[in-house]
Amino acid sequence: MARVLTWIWRIAAGLVVLVLLLAWSAYFAARNTVPAASGALAARGLAGPVRLVRDREGVPHVFAKSLDDVLFGIGFAHAQDRLWQMELQRRAVAGRLSEMLGQRTLTTDILMRTLDLRGYAERAVSHLPEAARRQLEAYARGVNAYLERRTGLLEPRWPIELMLLGVTPEPWTVADTVSIVKLMALNLSTNLGAETLRLALAAQGLTPAEITDLMPPDAAVAPPPLPDLGALYPIRKTGPAKHAAIPMIGAMIGDGASNNWVVAGAKTKSGKPLLANDPHLRLSAPSIWYLAHYALEQDGGRQMNAVGATLPGVPHIVIGRSDTLAWGFTNTGADVQDLFVEKLNPDNPKEYLTPEGWRAFETARVAIKVRGGAEHVIERRWTRHGPVMPDFFRGLGAALGPGYVAALGWTALVDDDATVSAGLDWQHARSVEDFFALMAPYQVPMQSMVVADTEGNIGLIAPGTVPVRDPANAVAGRAPVPGWDAVYDWKGFIPADRLPRTQNPPAGAIGTSNARMVPPDYPFLLTNDWDPPFRQQRLERLILERGEHDIESMKAAQADVLSPAVERLQALMIAAAQAGAGVDNGMLDQLTAWDGRQRADAAEPLIYAAWVREAVRGIFADELGGAFELYFGGRAAALIGVLEGKAKGRDWCDDRRTKEHESCAQVLADALSRALKGLEARFGPDRAKWRWGQAHAALAEHRPFGLVPYLAPFFDVVVPSPGGDDTLNRGMMEYGGEQPFANRHASSFRGIYDLSNLDRSLYMHTTGQSGNPLSPHYRSLAERWARVEYIEIPTRAEAIAATAAGTWVLTPAP
Repeated sequence: MARVLTWIWRIAAGLVVLVLLLAWSAYFAARNTVPAASGALAARGLAGPVRLVRDREGVPHVFAKSLDDVLFGIGFAHAQDRLWQMELQRRAVAGRLSEMLGQRTLTTDILMRTLDLRGYAERAVSHLPEAARRQLEAYARGVNAYLERRTGLLEPRWPIELMLLGVTPEPWTVADTVSIVKLMALNLSTNLGAETLRLALAAQGLTPAEITDLMPPDAAVAPPPLPDLGALYPIRKTGPAKHAAIPMIGAMIGDGASNNWVVAGAKTKSGKPLLANDPHLRLSAPSIWYLAHYALEQDGGRQMNAVGATLPGVPHIVIGRSDTLAWGFTNTGADVQDLFVEKLNPDNPKEYLTPEGWRAFETARVAIKVRGGAEHVIERRWTRHGPVMPDFFRGLGAALGPGYVAALGWTALVDDDATVSAGLDWQHARSVEDFFALMAPYQVPMQSMVVADTEGNIGLIAPGTVPVRDPANAVAGRAPVPGWDAVYDWKGFIPADRLPRTQNPPAGAIGTSNARMVPPDYPFLLTNDWDPPFRQQRLERLILERGEHDIESMKAAQADVLSPAVERLQALMIAAAQAGAGVDNGMLDQLTAWDGRQRADAAEPLIYAAWVREAVRGIFADELGGAFELYFGGRAAALIGVLEGKAKGRDWCDDRRTKEHESCAQVLADALSRALKGLEARFGPDRAKWRWGQAHAALAEHRPFGLVPYLAPFFDVVVPSPGGDDTLNRGMMEYGGEQPFANRHASSFRGIYDLSNLDRSLYMHTTGQSGNPLSPHYRSLAERWARVEYIEIPTRAEAIAATAAGTWVLTPAP
């Protein structure tokens, strides 16, 4: 018996040792997916040597004697640090996620195959200028040099995600780069969401006046009254069904915002311009941005520099600076999309109605491979306006009457889009005027670009392709329109020389934040869905109306957490709730004493956000029914309209589901009670311990492993953060989610550029340079980003050498 027990213990011990060895081996293999800090590679397609010097922050400094070789180098660096991100994005655009992720991404793939962004990208390549195509090919060669490299004995070839999924990346192509630019355009084209929301509201039986209350226009612009959509085409009054989830990119569609400003030397302490920019995008792990320095070596030892934020998969310094220029983008929000409701021929559903009569849909059979399942086949249809959207998209099929479908017209759906060529030749631009010329090929997404040069000039340009609509089109871009009526067809595009542009304005400063950025008498319609003006008002107060700026005032503005929306709404809600029965007067006193700043270390911002969330639910949910899920959010402008008595469409505070008449006072008092109970359930009964930063943690989710409970803590990047929906230091929430106060959408990058000494410019993004969770650079920037701190990126060789952590040398293969 003793001998048997001895053998049992030996076997058990052996199994333990084996498990430990396997675990150690797996960790060692995973750890080796982090690229070596230094190395050498001989690669085809180089004209000369390239040095990639990474500093202690993981930022690559790419040295080469030609622009093509610089772009080869950044392609290699992108692939080293962000290959999974690049692979995921190009598959998302191509509608090929289900090949590696299975059934859960099928709706995403159906949507992307319907839009055919990949097809448009492939066709656009042949329309690019020869120089741009050559430069993008150089970048692709750099990516492929990494994919094709020889690996060491214990060096895995691919990142962790590709290893776990068993996926081998295909060679990178120019079309892949164009595709990622198209994906960003989809992210930043916001009108599609507004149109489908108005349709969903109409399907709940809401009148045009009520819809306008819910989505109020800019106060200085008077669009024509919204027509009754049900009079234009049949709408199912039963209300929309729950829309299908689109897990990988659905939340990104129409999801972009930003701040930027530039101040002339007359208003700065140095006498030279200052420029700042912080694009607001959905948080992700790794960050959407990747910092880099391009060093183009010249004869005589001179060097031309470009520094800033790049998009992995794309070779541009998208936002940043050169030796003489700095530039920053915000989303203009121009209305470049229209949904056209197409009427099917009742005698032949393969035809739809046009002003000239019935016409056959163009069709294509599309097969989508699904990992672990059967191939899924769809029929892609498109009309003279664009692709027919899937019925599941934002409840379209449930809202439209039988025999009708919706086709998307969008300026990005063209074969000759040359946007990707804009800005590639940065080394030739020395002045504001040069930058304007550099942006000439830019088409979509329309951006408000501020720029400054070292000579002291400042300017703004908003390039892009924007449709002109018929004056008789009373919908004016706000909702789907009848596709068979020619009055709703686009009538051309705004001429490039009539798009917004200014240089050295008398005010000495320019700033935009997605609110209306043209005067009310601007002769063309850019959009009727400008962002509410709250951030713009704060920007004007802190930047445009003040003088004597320096780097510190730029930092303070980017860190600002006081919103005019909170200032107005806080007072209105408190004043109304005081008359409600059973209101918590002690809490009202606490909120009255609060200064409205949404600081991470305070409890009041959390209480306020929870109260607003319950107020939106209490005031609007009964009227919106099945559309409330699409509408649920902060909605400060609509709440202010209701509480100031400007929302005249109906008595919004009265609950139409009850016989009693509910007052706004009682609705708000009850909403505060529900909010406090909900917070106690989430964060405990001791209100003194509640902290906004913890509840409002910035949640940068990894895809797809952020969706897996046991893997999410390893792959996600989560840090406490301040701010709110309408602050300059933005932190938008998703009130309908499982974590309703989490910061999901924020300043994805911050840059501040000092034109008196561009080497003192400042940079920061949300996670870290690496996309590998085992790298020390995966989350190394996150906490500093949350504290609104910055790093510098030097360009002088000696300064770079002082912080160098490793060097890769790429040489031409014999």
